[in-house]
Amino acid sequence: MDAALSGGVGGPDALASLVDSVLSALSEGARRRGGPIPAGEPDAIAAAVASGFGPPGTVGGVAALRQLTELLAHGSADPADPACAAHLHCPPLAVAVAADLAVSALNPSQDSWDQAPAATALETLLLQELAGLVGYEPLLAAGVLTSGGTESNVMGLMLARDRVLGAATSRQIEMVGIPVGAARPRIFASAVAHFSVQRAAALLGLGEDAVVPVAVDRQLRMRPDALADALADSVRRGELPVAVVATAGTTDTGAVDPLRACASLAASHGAWLHVDAAYGGGALLSDRLAPLLDGLALADSVSLDWHKLGWQPAAAGIFLVRRAETYASLDRRAAYLNPADDEEAGYPSLLGLSLRTTRRADAFKIAVTLRTLGREGLGRLVDACHDIAVAGAGAVRDHPRLELHGEPVLTAFLFRYLPRLPADAARIDTVNASLRRRLLREGRAVVGRTELPGHGPGRVRLKLTLLNPHTTPADVERLLLAVVAAGLAEEDDLR
Repeated sequence: MDAALSGGVGGPDALASLVDSVLSALSEGARRRGGPIPAGEPDAIAAAVASGFGPPGTVGGVAALRQLTELLAHGSADPADPACAAHLHCPPLAVAVAADLAVSALNPSQDSWDQAPAATALETLLLQELAGLVGYEPLLAAGVLTSGGTESNVMGLMLARDRVLGAATSRQIEMVGIPVGAARPRIFASAVAHFSVQRAAALLGLGEDAVVPVAVDRQLRMRPDALADALADSVRRGELPVAVVATAGTTDTGAVDPLRACASLAASHGAWLHVDAAYGGGALLSDRLAPLLDGLALADSVSLDWHKLGWQPAAAGIFLVRRAETYASLDRRAAYLNPADDEEAGYPSLLGLSLRTTRRADAFKIAVTLRTLGREGLGRLVDACHDIAVAGAGAVRDHPRLELHGEPVLTAFLFRYLPRLPADAARIDTVNASLRRRLLREGRAVVGRTELPGHGPGRVRLKLTLLNPHTTPADVERLLLAVVAAGLAEEDDLR
Protein backbone atom coordinates (compact mmCIF):
# COMPACT_ATOMS: atom_id res chain seq x y z
CA MET A 1 0.00 0.00 0.00
CA ASP A 2 1.15 3.54 -0.76
CA ALA A 3 2.67 4.90 2.47
CA ALA A 4 0.68 8.10 2.06
CA LEU A 5 -2.55 6.12 2.38
CA SER A 6 -1.59 3.84 5.28
CA GLY A 7 -2.42 6.02 8.28
CA GLY A 8 0.20 6.29 10.98
CA VAL A 9 2.30 3.62 9.27
CA GLY A 10 3.29 6.19 6.66
CA GLY A 11 4.89 8.50 9.22
CA PRO A 12 5.14 12.29 9.33
CA ASP A 13 6.55 12.62 5.80
CA ALA A 14 3.59 10.81 4.29
CA LEU A 15 1.18 12.92 6.32
CA ALA A 16 2.94 16.10 5.21
CA SER A 17 2.47 15.23 1.54
CA LEU A 18 -1.23 14.58 2.12
CA VAL A 19 -1.62 17.86 3.99
CA ASP A 20 -0.04 19.71 1.08
CA SER A 21 -2.53 18.07 -1.27
CA VAL A 22 -5.46 18.96 0.99
CA LEU A 23 -4.37 22.61 1.31
CA SER A 24 -4.03 22.92 -2.46
CA ALA A 25 -7.47 21.38 -3.01
CA LEU A 26 -9.03 23.65 -0.37
CA SER A 27 -7.66 26.70 -2.17
CA GLU A 28 -8.84 25.53 -5.57
CA GLY A 29 -12.31 24.64 -4.30
CA ALA A 30 -12.66 28.05 -2.64
CA ARG A 31 -11.45 29.77 -5.83
CA ARG A 32 -14.08 27.94 -7.87
CA ARG A 33 -16.79 28.79 -5.35
CA GLY A 34 -15.83 32.46 -5.46
CA GLY A 35 -18.13 33.56 -2.62
CA PRO A 36 -19.56 32.67 0.77
CA ILE A 37 -21.62 29.73 -0.51
CA PRO A 38 -21.95 27.93 -3.85
CA ALA A 39 -24.50 29.45 -6.22
CA GLY A 40 -27.39 27.28 -7.29
CA GLU A 41 -30.48 25.49 -6.05
CA PRO A 42 -30.03 22.69 -3.47
CA ASP A 43 -30.88 20.00 -6.02
CA ALA A 44 -28.23 21.25 -8.44
CA ILE A 45 -25.56 21.33 -5.72
CA ALA A 46 -26.53 17.83 -4.55
CA ALA A 47 -26.29 16.59 -8.14
CA ALA A 48 -22.80 18.07 -8.51
CA VAL A 49 -21.72 16.34 -5.31
CA ALA A 50 -23.18 13.02 -6.49
CA SER A 51 -21.36 13.36 -9.80
CA GLY A 52 -18.03 14.01 -8.11
CA PHE A 53 -18.60 11.35 -5.47
CA GLY A 54 -18.83 8.42 -7.88
CA PRO A 55 -18.54 4.73 -7.03
CA PRO A 56 -15.73 3.45 -4.76
CA GLY A 57 -12.35 2.95 -6.38
CA THR A 58 -13.04 5.07 -9.47
CA VAL A 59 -10.27 7.52 -8.53
CA GLY A 60 -7.14 5.89 -7.22
CA GLY A 61 -4.49 7.00 -4.77
CA VAL A 62 -4.14 10.51 -3.41
CA ALA A 63 -6.24 11.84 -6.31
CA ALA A 64 -9.40 10.73 -4.50
CA LEU A 65 -8.46 12.82 -1.46
CA ARG A 66 -7.73 15.84 -3.60
CA GLN A 67 -10.88 15.50 -5.73
CA LEU A 68 -13.27 15.10 -2.81
CA THR A 69 -11.57 17.85 -0.79
CA GLU A 70 -11.96 20.25 -3.69
CA LEU A 71 -15.59 19.17 -4.04
CA LEU A 72 -16.19 19.80 -0.32
CA ALA A 73 -14.48 23.21 -0.40
CA HIS A 74 -16.40 24.32 -3.48
CA GLY A 75 -19.70 23.22 -1.92
CA SER A 76 -19.17 24.60 1.58
CA ALA A 77 -20.38 27.72 3.32
CA ASP A 78 -17.23 29.66 4.21
CA PRO A 79 -17.47 31.18 7.70
CA ALA A 80 -14.38 33.29 6.99
CA ASP A 81 -16.22 35.19 4.24
CA PRO A 82 -17.70 38.47 5.57
CA ALA A 83 -20.93 37.71 3.70
CA CYS A 84 -21.38 34.42 5.59
CA ALA A 85 -23.07 35.65 8.75
CA ALA A 86 -26.15 33.57 9.45
CA HIS A 87 -25.21 31.22 12.26
CA LEU A 88 -22.96 30.62 15.25
CA HIS A 89 -20.54 29.15 12.73
CA CYS A 90 -17.06 30.50 13.36
CA PRO A 91 -13.97 30.63 11.15
CA PRO A 92 -11.58 28.47 13.20
CA LEU A 93 -8.18 29.76 14.19
CA ALA A 94 -5.34 28.25 12.17
CA VAL A 95 -3.52 27.21 15.33
CA ALA A 96 -6.64 25.34 16.51
CA VAL A 97 -6.98 23.58 13.15
CA ALA A 98 -3.33 22.53 13.32
CA ALA A 99 -3.83 21.26 16.87
CA ASP A 100 -6.86 19.29 15.72
CA LEU A 101 -4.69 17.67 13.04
CA ALA A 102 -2.29 16.47 15.74
CA VAL A 103 -5.19 14.87 17.62
CA SER A 104 -6.45 13.17 14.45
CA ALA A 105 -2.99 11.80 13.72
CA LEU A 106 -2.46 10.42 17.25
CA ASN A 107 -6.10 9.35 17.70
CA PRO A 108 -6.27 9.25 21.51
CA SER A 109 -9.58 8.22 23.06
CA GLN A 110 -10.60 9.72 26.37
CA ASP A 111 -12.47 6.71 27.75
CA SER A 112 -9.44 5.08 29.38
CA TRP A 113 -6.06 6.25 30.62
CA ASP A 114 -4.11 3.68 28.60
CA GLN A 115 -5.49 5.14 25.36
CA ALA A 116 -4.71 8.75 26.26
CA PRO A 117 -2.21 9.21 29.10
CA ALA A 118 -1.21 12.83 28.33
CA ALA A 119 -4.61 13.83 26.96
CA THR A 120 -6.32 12.60 30.15
CA ALA A 121 -4.11 14.81 32.31
CA LEU A 122 -4.41 17.73 29.89
CA GLU A 123 -8.23 17.63 29.80
CA THR A 124 -8.33 17.60 33.60
CA LEU A 125 -6.06 20.63 33.81
CA LEU A 126 -7.97 22.52 31.13
CA LEU A 127 -11.31 21.92 32.83
CA GLN A 128 -9.94 23.24 36.11
CA GLU A 129 -8.81 26.35 34.26
CA LEU A 130 -12.22 26.80 32.61
CA ALA A 131 -14.01 26.20 35.91
CA GLY A 132 -12.02 29.08 37.35
CA LEU A 133 -12.99 31.26 34.38
CA VAL A 134 -16.67 30.55 35.10
CA GLY A 135 -16.14 31.46 38.76
CA TYR A 136 -16.20 27.97 40.24
CA GLU A 137 -13.63 26.73 42.75
CA PRO A 138 -11.47 24.70 40.31
CA LEU A 139 -10.62 21.81 42.66
CA LEU A 140 -14.25 21.38 43.76
CA ALA A 141 -15.77 21.50 40.27
CA ALA A 142 -15.86 18.81 37.60
CA GLY A 143 -16.61 18.64 33.91
CA VAL A 144 -16.01 17.16 30.52
CA LEU A 145 -15.61 18.08 26.86
CA THR A 146 -18.82 17.52 24.90
CA SER A 147 -20.03 17.57 21.32
CA GLY A 148 -21.75 20.89 21.98
CA GLY A 149 -24.53 22.67 23.82
CA THR A 150 -27.15 20.02 23.09
CA GLU A 151 -25.15 17.27 24.80
CA SER A 152 -24.22 19.61 27.64
CA ASN A 153 -27.85 20.57 28.20
CA VAL A 154 -28.86 16.91 28.30
CA MET A 155 -26.20 16.28 30.94
CA GLY A 156 -27.22 19.25 33.06
CA LEU A 157 -30.87 18.25 33.05
CA MET A 158 -30.03 14.59 33.65
CA LEU A 159 -28.13 15.52 36.80
CA ALA A 160 -30.94 17.86 37.81
CA ARG A 161 -33.49 15.06 37.40
CA ASP A 162 -31.39 12.59 39.36
CA ARG A 163 -30.50 14.97 42.20
CA VAL A 164 -33.78 16.83 42.73
CA LEU A 165 -36.26 14.06 41.92
CA GLY A 166 -34.04 11.60 43.73
CA ALA A 167 -34.08 13.70 46.89
CA ALA A 168 -37.84 14.21 46.67
CA THR A 169 -38.60 10.48 46.27
CA SER A 170 -35.66 8.94 48.17
CA ARG A 171 -34.94 6.88 45.05
CA GLN A 172 -31.87 6.46 42.84
CA ILE A 173 -33.56 7.75 39.69
CA GLU A 174 -30.82 6.71 37.27
CA MET A 175 -31.35 3.12 38.45
CA VAL A 176 -35.11 2.78 39.02
CA GLY A 177 -36.49 5.47 36.74
CA ILE A 178 -39.23 7.95 37.61
CA PRO A 179 -41.37 6.40 40.35
CA VAL A 180 -45.07 5.90 39.66
CA GLY A 181 -47.10 8.49 41.54
CA ALA A 182 -44.23 10.91 41.95
CA ALA A 183 -44.99 14.59 41.57
CA ARG A 184 -44.78 15.68 37.93
CA PRO A 185 -41.25 17.00 37.31
CA ARG A 186 -41.07 20.42 35.67
CA ILE A 187 -38.29 22.35 33.92
CA PHE A 188 -38.52 26.13 33.52
CA ALA A 189 -36.86 27.89 30.59
CA SER A 190 -37.48 31.09 28.72
CA ALA A 191 -39.79 31.12 25.70
CA VAL A 192 -36.70 31.62 23.50
CA ALA A 193 -34.44 29.03 25.14
CA HIS A 194 -32.66 26.59 22.84
CA PHE A 195 -34.81 23.76 21.48
CA SER A 196 -32.39 21.24 22.99
CA VAL A 197 -34.04 21.84 26.38
CA GLN A 198 -37.24 20.20 25.09
CA ARG A 199 -35.20 17.51 23.37
CA ALA A 200 -33.39 16.75 26.63
CA ALA A 201 -36.68 16.49 28.52
CA ALA A 202 -37.91 13.98 25.96
CA LEU A 203 -34.71 11.91 26.14
CA LEU A 204 -34.84 11.88 29.93
CA GLY A 205 -38.35 10.45 30.02
CA LEU A 206 -39.91 13.64 31.34
CA GLY A 207 -41.61 14.55 28.09
CA GLU A 208 -41.29 17.79 26.17
CA ASP A 209 -44.43 19.05 27.92
CA ALA A 210 -42.47 19.04 31.18
CA VAL A 211 -40.74 22.21 29.96
CA VAL A 212 -42.62 25.32 31.07
CA PRO A 213 -41.95 28.31 28.78
CA VAL A 214 -41.41 31.51 30.74
CA ALA A 215 -42.27 34.90 29.25
CA VAL A 216 -39.51 37.20 28.04
CA ASP A 217 -39.16 40.97 27.82
CA ARG A 218 -38.62 43.11 24.70
CA GLN A 219 -34.91 42.20 24.76
CA LEU A 220 -35.89 38.48 24.87
CA ARG A 221 -34.59 37.99 28.43
CA MET A 222 -36.48 35.81 30.86
CA ARG A 223 -38.65 37.93 33.14
CA PRO A 224 -37.98 37.18 36.84
CA ASP A 225 -41.58 37.99 37.78
CA ALA A 226 -42.85 35.54 35.17
CA LEU A 227 -40.44 32.86 36.43
CA ALA A 228 -41.56 33.43 40.03
CA ASP A 229 -45.21 33.10 39.00
CA ALA A 230 -44.55 29.97 36.93
CA LEU A 231 -42.70 28.28 39.79
CA ALA A 232 -45.41 29.18 42.31
CA ASP A 233 -48.19 27.98 40.00
CA SER A 234 -46.38 24.70 39.47
CA VAL A 235 -46.01 24.08 43.21
CA ARG A 236 -49.71 24.89 43.75
CA ARG A 237 -50.56 22.19 41.20
CA GLY A 238 -48.53 19.66 43.19
CA GLU A 239 -45.69 19.53 40.66
CA LEU A 240 -41.95 19.39 41.39
CA PRO A 241 -39.69 22.13 39.99
CA VAL A 242 -36.63 20.13 39.00
CA ALA A 243 -34.61 22.71 37.08
CA VAL A 244 -34.48 26.28 35.90
CA VAL A 245 -32.58 26.70 32.62
CA ALA A 246 -31.25 30.21 32.19
CA THR A 247 -29.80 31.24 28.86
CA ALA A 248 -26.64 33.32 28.62
CA GLY A 249 -26.65 34.27 24.97
CA THR A 250 -29.71 33.26 22.98
CA THR A 251 -28.95 32.11 19.45
CA ASP A 252 -30.99 34.90 17.85
CA THR A 253 -30.05 38.03 19.80
CA GLY A 254 -27.44 37.01 22.37
CA ALA A 255 -29.85 37.92 25.17
CA VAL A 256 -28.67 37.02 28.67
CA ASP A 257 -31.25 36.06 31.28
CA PRO A 258 -30.94 37.69 34.74
CA LEU A 259 -28.71 35.00 36.20
CA ARG A 260 -28.71 36.11 39.83
CA ALA A 261 -32.50 36.36 39.94
CA CYS A 262 -32.80 32.95 38.28
CA ALA A 263 -30.38 31.45 40.81
CA SER A 264 -32.30 32.91 43.75
CA LEU A 265 -35.67 31.68 42.47
CA ALA A 266 -34.32 28.21 41.66
CA ALA A 267 -32.76 27.89 45.11
CA SER A 268 -35.93 29.01 46.85
CA HIS A 269 -37.78 26.06 45.25
CA GLY A 270 -34.97 23.52 45.63
CA ALA A 271 -34.50 23.40 41.85
CA TRP A 272 -31.23 22.92 39.98
CA LEU A 273 -29.97 25.91 37.99
CA HIS A 274 -28.43 25.07 34.63
CA VAL A 275 -27.07 27.95 32.54
CA ASP A 276 -26.87 27.43 28.80
CA ALA A 277 -23.95 29.72 28.00
CA ALA A 278 -23.02 27.95 24.77
CA TYR A 279 -22.90 31.31 22.97
CA GLY A 280 -22.63 33.89 25.72
CA GLY A 281 -19.88 32.05 27.56
CA GLY A 282 -17.49 33.72 25.15
CA ALA A 283 -18.17 36.96 26.99
CA LEU A 284 -16.04 35.59 29.84
CA LEU A 285 -13.01 36.23 27.64
CA SER A 286 -13.76 39.95 27.36
CA ASP A 287 -13.31 42.48 30.17
CA ARG A 288 -15.97 44.60 28.46
CA LEU A 289 -18.64 41.90 28.14
CA ALA A 290 -17.89 39.60 31.10
CA PRO A 291 -20.17 41.60 33.44
CA LEU A 292 -23.13 40.42 31.36
CA LEU A 293 -22.62 37.00 32.97
CA ASP A 294 -22.73 38.22 36.55
CA GLY A 295 -24.12 35.37 38.66
CA LEU A 296 -22.90 32.55 36.41
CA ALA A 297 -20.88 31.09 39.29
CA LEU A 298 -24.14 30.44 41.17
CA ALA A 299 -25.25 27.85 38.58
CA ASP A 300 -25.18 24.17 39.48
CA SER A 301 -24.08 23.41 35.93
CA VAL A 302 -22.96 25.37 32.88
CA SER A 303 -22.75 24.71 29.15
CA LEU A 304 -20.04 26.44 27.07
CA ASP A 305 -19.19 26.10 23.37
CA TRP A 306 -15.78 27.17 22.15
CA HIS A 307 -16.72 26.38 18.55
CA LYS A 308 -18.76 29.60 18.71
CA LEU A 309 -17.05 32.57 20.40
CA GLY A 310 -13.84 30.58 20.86
CA TRP A 311 -12.90 30.03 17.21
CA GLN A 312 -12.35 26.28 17.50
CA PRO A 313 -13.14 23.60 14.94
CA ALA A 314 -16.26 21.71 16.00
CA ALA A 315 -16.66 20.07 18.35
CA ALA A 316 -15.49 22.05 21.37
CA GLY A 317 -18.35 21.94 23.86
CA ILE A 318 -17.73 22.08 27.60
CA PHE A 319 -19.94 20.94 30.47
CA LEU A 320 -19.12 21.98 34.04
CA VAL A 321 -20.70 21.37 37.44
CA ARG A 322 -19.99 23.52 40.49
CA ARG A 323 -19.65 20.51 42.81
CA ALA A 324 -18.01 17.28 41.64
CA GLU A 325 -20.18 15.15 43.96
CA THR A 326 -23.28 16.09 41.95
CA TYR A 327 -21.82 14.03 39.10
CA ALA A 328 -22.41 10.77 40.96
CA SER A 329 -25.29 9.45 38.83
CA LEU A 330 -23.11 9.45 35.70
CA ASP A 331 -20.34 7.39 37.28
CA ARG A 332 -19.82 4.06 35.55
CA ARG A 333 -17.41 1.19 35.90
CA ALA A 334 -16.37 -1.02 32.97
CA ALA A 335 -13.79 -3.66 33.83
CA TYR A 336 -12.02 -3.37 30.48
CA LEU A 337 -11.71 0.43 30.69
CA ASN A 338 -11.53 1.62 34.30
CA PRO A 339 -11.21 -1.28 36.75
CA ALA A 340 -11.26 -0.20 40.37
CA ASP A 341 -7.79 -1.56 41.11
CA ASP A 342 -6.32 0.57 38.29
CA GLU A 343 -7.84 3.72 39.77
CA GLU A 344 -6.68 2.73 43.24
CA ALA A 345 -3.18 2.34 41.79
CA GLY A 346 -3.27 5.91 40.41
CA TYR A 347 -4.49 5.36 36.83
CA PRO A 348 -7.35 7.87 36.46
CA SER A 349 -10.37 7.51 34.19
CA LEU A 350 -12.67 10.10 32.63
CA LEU A 351 -15.29 7.51 31.63
CA GLY A 352 -17.74 8.46 34.38
CA LEU A 353 -17.77 12.12 33.34
CA SER A 354 -19.25 11.68 29.87
CA LEU A 355 -22.33 10.27 28.15
CA ARG A 356 -19.98 8.95 25.48
CA THR A 357 -17.43 6.15 25.58
CA THR A 358 -15.01 6.72 22.68
CA ARG A 359 -14.27 10.43 22.71
CA ARG A 360 -11.73 12.62 20.89
CA ALA A 361 -9.20 14.71 22.77
CA ASP A 362 -11.02 17.95 21.94
CA ALA A 363 -9.45 19.64 24.95
CA PHE A 364 -6.11 19.75 23.16
CA LYS A 365 -6.98 22.41 20.57
CA ILE A 366 -8.53 24.64 23.25
CA ALA A 367 -5.44 24.23 25.43
CA VAL A 368 -3.15 25.10 22.51
CA THR A 369 -5.28 28.15 21.67
CA LEU A 370 -5.23 29.44 25.25
CA ARG A 371 -1.48 28.96 25.49
CA THR A 372 -1.02 30.76 22.15
CA LEU A 373 -3.39 33.72 22.56
CA GLY A 374 -4.32 33.74 26.23
CA ARG A 375 -7.58 35.09 27.58
CA GLU A 376 -6.51 38.61 26.59
CA GLY A 377 -5.88 37.67 22.95
CA LEU A 378 -9.18 35.85 22.64
CA GLY A 379 -10.90 38.70 24.44
CA ARG A 380 -9.68 41.10 21.75
CA LEU A 381 -11.34 38.88 19.14
CA VAL A 382 -14.60 38.91 21.10
CA ASP A 383 -14.47 42.70 21.41
CA ALA A 384 -13.72 43.09 17.70
CA CYS A 385 -16.81 41.05 16.79
CA HIS A 386 -18.92 43.03 19.25
CA ASP A 387 -17.67 46.27 17.70
CA ILE A 388 -18.59 45.03 14.23
CA ALA A 389 -22.08 44.07 15.40
CA VAL A 390 -22.62 47.50 16.96
CA ALA A 391 -21.50 49.19 13.74
CA GLY A 392 -23.74 46.90 11.67
CA ALA A 393 -26.74 47.68 13.84
CA GLY A 394 -26.03 51.37 13.33
CA ALA A 395 -25.98 50.88 9.56
CA VAL A 396 -29.36 49.15 9.75
CA ARG A 397 -30.79 51.96 11.83
CA ASP A 398 -29.62 54.52 9.28
CA HIS A 399 -31.05 52.76 6.21
CA PRO A 400 -34.63 53.69 5.23
CA ARG A 401 -35.43 50.19 3.92
CA LEU A 402 -34.20 48.35 7.02
CA GLU A 403 -35.63 48.08 10.55
CA LEU A 404 -33.52 47.07 13.58
CA HIS A 405 -35.13 44.90 16.25
CA GLY A 406 -32.72 45.70 19.08
CA GLU A 407 -29.15 46.66 19.90
CA PRO A 408 -26.55 43.87 19.87
CA VAL A 409 -25.79 42.28 23.22
CA LEU A 410 -22.95 40.10 21.96
CA THR A 411 -22.22 39.75 18.24
CA ALA A 412 -25.64 39.21 16.65
CA PHE A 413 -28.67 41.33 15.85
CA LEU A 414 -32.07 41.00 14.19
CA PHE A 415 -33.54 43.24 11.53
CA ARG A 416 -35.87 43.12 8.54
CA TYR A 417 -36.32 44.63 5.12
CA LEU A 418 -39.25 47.03 4.74
CA PRO A 419 -40.89 47.03 1.28
CA ARG A 420 -41.09 50.30 -0.70
CA LEU A 421 -44.87 50.19 -0.98
CA PRO A 422 -47.25 49.71 1.95
CA ALA A 423 -47.57 46.01 2.77
CA ASP A 424 -49.32 43.98 5.42
CA ALA A 425 -47.41 41.91 7.98
CA ALA A 426 -47.75 38.66 6.05
CA ARG A 427 -46.33 40.19 2.87
CA ILE A 428 -43.39 41.68 4.77
CA ASP A 429 -42.67 38.21 6.18
CA THR A 430 -42.84 36.68 2.69
CA VAL A 431 -40.45 39.23 1.19
CA ASN A 432 -37.89 38.77 3.97
CA ALA A 433 -37.99 34.98 3.82
CA SER A 434 -37.70 34.93 0.03
CA LEU A 435 -34.94 37.55 -0.25
CA ARG A 436 -32.76 35.39 1.99
CA ARG A 437 -33.26 32.41 -0.32
CA ARG A 438 -32.44 34.61 -3.32
CA LEU A 439 -29.11 35.52 -1.74
CA LEU A 440 -28.37 31.84 -1.12
CA ARG A 441 -29.40 30.83 -4.65
CA GLU A 442 -27.14 33.48 -6.15
CA GLY A 443 -24.24 32.52 -3.87
CA ARG A 444 -23.97 36.14 -2.69
CA ALA A 445 -24.62 35.92 1.06
CA VAL A 446 -25.62 33.68 3.95
CA VAL A 447 -28.03 35.64 6.14
CA GLY A 448 -29.95 34.12 9.04
CA ARG A 449 -33.72 33.92 9.32
CA THR A 450 -35.75 33.50 12.50
CA GLU A 451 -39.06 34.47 14.08
CA LEU A 452 -39.84 36.51 17.16
CA PRO A 453 -41.84 34.72 19.87
CA GLY A 454 -45.61 34.94 19.63
CA HIS A 455 -48.25 34.07 17.07
CA GLY A 456 -49.40 35.36 13.72
CA PRO A 457 -47.66 37.22 10.90
CA GLY A 458 -45.10 39.98 11.28
CA ARG A 459 -42.56 37.98 13.29
CA VAL A 460 -40.04 37.00 10.59
CA ARG A 461 -36.65 38.65 11.05
CA LEU A 462 -33.30 38.42 9.33
CA LYS A 463 -30.21 37.87 11.43
CA LEU A 464 -26.52 38.64 11.22
CA THR A 465 -24.25 36.66 13.51
CA LEU A 466 -20.78 38.17 13.27
CA LEU A 467 -18.00 35.82 14.38
CA ASN A 468 -15.20 36.86 12.04
CA PRO A 469 -13.02 39.44 13.83
CA HIS A 470 -11.47 40.44 10.50
CA THR A 471 -14.80 41.58 9.08
CA THR A 472 -14.98 45.38 8.76
CA PRO A 473 -17.93 47.76 9.12
CA ALA A 474 -17.65 48.34 5.37
CA ASP A 475 -18.05 44.59 4.79
CA VAL A 476 -21.25 44.59 6.85
CA GLU A 477 -22.58 47.62 5.00
CA ARG A 478 -22.00 45.85 1.67
CA LEU A 479 -23.84 42.82 3.02
CA LEU A 480 -26.78 44.97 4.09
CA LEU A 481 -26.89 46.62 0.66
CA ALA A 482 -27.04 43.14 -0.87
CA VAL A 483 -30.02 42.40 1.41
CA VAL A 484 -31.76 45.58 0.24
CA ALA A 485 -31.08 44.78 -3.43
CA ALA A 486 -32.48 41.29 -2.98
CA GLY A 487 -35.53 42.74 -1.25
CA LEU A 488 -36.19 45.13 -4.12
CA ALA A 489 -35.87 42.26 -6.60
CA GLU A 490 -38.28 40.10 -4.59
CA GLU A 491 -40.80 42.94 -4.48
CA ASP A 492 -40.63 43.21 -8.26
CA ASP A 493 -41.09 39.45 -8.67
CA LEU A 494 -44.10 39.41 -6.34
CA ARG A 495 -45.98 42.15 -8.22
